[in-house]
Amino acid sequence: MRRQRADRTAGRTVERPLDQAADLAGEQLTGPAEGRVAEFPAAPAPLAATPVAGPASHCPVKVAAEVLSRPMRRRGKELEGAIFEAALDQLTSGGFARLTMEGIAGAARTGKAALYRRWASKVELVIDALDSTLPRPSDTPDLGSARSELLLLIQGFTEAMNSRSGGAMQALMAELEHEQAELFKGFIVQRVVEPTKATILEILRRGAERGDVRPGAVTSLVADVAPAVLMYRVKICGRHLGPEFAVELVDEVLVPLIRT
Repeated sequence: MRRQRADRTAGRTVERPLDQAADLAGEQLTGPAEGRVAEFPAAPAPLAATPVAGPASHCPVKVAAEVLSRPMRRRGKELEGAIFEAALDQLTSGGFARLTMEGIAGAARTGKAALYRRWASKVELVIDALDSTLPRPSDTPDLGSARSELLLLIQGFTEAMNSRSGGAMQALMAELEHEQAELFKGFIVQRVVEPTKATILEILRRGAERGDVRPGAVTSLVADVAPAVLMYRVKICGRHLGPEFAVELVDEVLVPLIRT
């Protein structure tokens, strides 16, 4: 095989054997007419790889945000529980006035339609969320003394008020105006106050039979004292119920009141 080279001066074509051309990128050939040096151009540098746009090139933070904002496919009790948790968290952090069905749906990662299929308003949703998560008062076991039984009851109440649902109820009670409070008064009385009073009356009756509670103390008015103090501390004073509160209420108020 032979290689041809064009002589720019004479317009002639000079042929060379291919085996005399050592390296196309760096070889120099001397033209016979002018003595000029003709240089083969170096091989072009390889093109840099251009990244292809696609899902992998997206910002990881944005991708994560999109994934987290997608509704989750949940049904029944699982979806209901997520909605209740979102409602209580939103109520505790922002208050009832700022609570919206849209905000609850977003926090629960579901659609707003899923909420309205179950509840006509945020009032109904909040009441159901509180009702399903607040611990229900149960019968206090016979511990041998009215003081021990009252202390067990008040400690349980204090723990409930310091829980997530209790914190949401405290935020609700502290914020609502009179007209709004009427919407929740029936729920609070029926779900919290009346069961607590009924349990206290049972403790007092049992104590009267044992002899450590005076018979005249087994009344509805005496049973009102503990719930009244609890609500006063939470709604009027806005105070946190610490672990010492139960002992103080029982020893400084209830025991002197019912002592024989």
